Amino acid sequence: MKTIYTPEFIRAIPKSDLHVHLDGSLRLATLIELARARKVDLPSFTEAGLLETVFKERYADLGEYLRGFALTCAVMRDSESIERIACELAEDNIAEGVRYIEVRFAPQLHVHDELEMPAVLQAVADGLRCGAAAHNQSPAVREGSDIPFEFGIIACAMRAISPGMSPYFRRLFQLFPGAPRKELCAMASLEMARQAVAIRDQHGVPIVGFDLAGEEAGYPAAYHTAAYQFAHRHFMRTTVHAGEAYGPESIFQAITDCHANRIGHGTFLFAADCIQDNAITDKKAYVEALTDYIASQRICLEVCVTSNIQTTPAFRSIADHPVRRMIGHDLSVSICTDNRLVSRTSVSQELERITSAFPVSRTQFRNMITAGFKGAFFAGGYSRKRHYVRRMLECYEACVREHLDGDLPV
Repeated sequence: MKTIYTPEFIRAIPKSDLHVHLDGSLRLATLIELARARKVDLPSFTEAGLLETVFKERYADLGEYLRGFALTCAVMRDSESIERIACELAEDNIAEGVRYIEVRFAPQLHVHDELEMPAVLQAVADGLRCGAAAHNQSPAVREGSDIPFEFGIIACAMRAISPGMSPYFRRLFQLFPGAPRKELCAMASLEMARQAVAIRDQHGVPIVGFDLAGEEAGYPAAYHTAAYQFAHRHFMRTTVHAGEAYGPESIFQAITDCHANRIGHGTFLFAADCIQDNAITDKKAYVEALTDYIASQRICLEVCVTSNIQTTPAFRSIADHPVRRMIGHDLSVSICTDNRLVSRTSVSQELERITSAFPVSRTQFRNMITAGFKGAFFAGGYSRKRHYVRRMLECYEACVREHLDGDLPV
């Protein structure tokens, strides 16, 4: 389909990425260099080889998609490497016009005897700050024709854990031998929430949110209620990976049990046939009520189209993805990458794919862009956030005038 949202326009406008995993967004060259230096065995030590064997255009399922993270996490074992990866992530986003990101990752995967939790999170913040420095000191930002690059960090807990995932989790299993796995998962997530709040408050690291990632089926968010209650009581905003590989009930649970301010993915929001609770007799009405609630409360959906298509066999193309229905229902939809390396994408590419797949009106497109900034957890306080959003909108409208000459349909 022909679109008037040209690549030049999409790259020029200020964009956001609310859902981008640090350990899924390395530069390939950096992964190879760090692996060589740290003697990490890769399936290939060429970019072409890794794209063929690990970081593919299409995956068999979510399990295959997640295998690459074992390699990326293996090179993220010291502060210097983590800081470099975060710095490069900021630079890559700035280069394509992204001006706000919330970087998420699971710090417990990187903690070991020589690298404690505060150092892990501080390294990410330092790297992002370093990557943003040149842009934020540029004449365009000082003169007001561009906006600064801002960022926050989202600390992820894991729905499911195992001893082999990291030294941190191995130690937990050793301390509580024989404990049910769901209890260990809940203990780990509560400790992550406590650490996130403490490091935010005591070390000044811009941790803006708390998340729950990993396999949904068999590991409901309800196991992690204590962690989310702790985050909620300490004014830590929350998001939950929900509806990525499970149905509407998972999204409902994220909102009700976990106080979710945003939903990561929400892919199966409309999938009434995925509802398993026998007490829900009118599944269609349940989905309609849930959708209306999400819309009316402006609960932002962090939508990652390419990632979903790669990991969901039923999705052969964007035509099969619910993003068009989400936009049509006036939901707050923020377009995100999920993982720039693992999904081989960028925010600009995601927007180009969507606008090339189906008609998107001027209002709908503007709303998608704005949703990411308005839905941001933002470390600088509400007044500063409002000012930042206003500046973003001024820059956006200037790009419309320059690149589209008012030809966009309303």
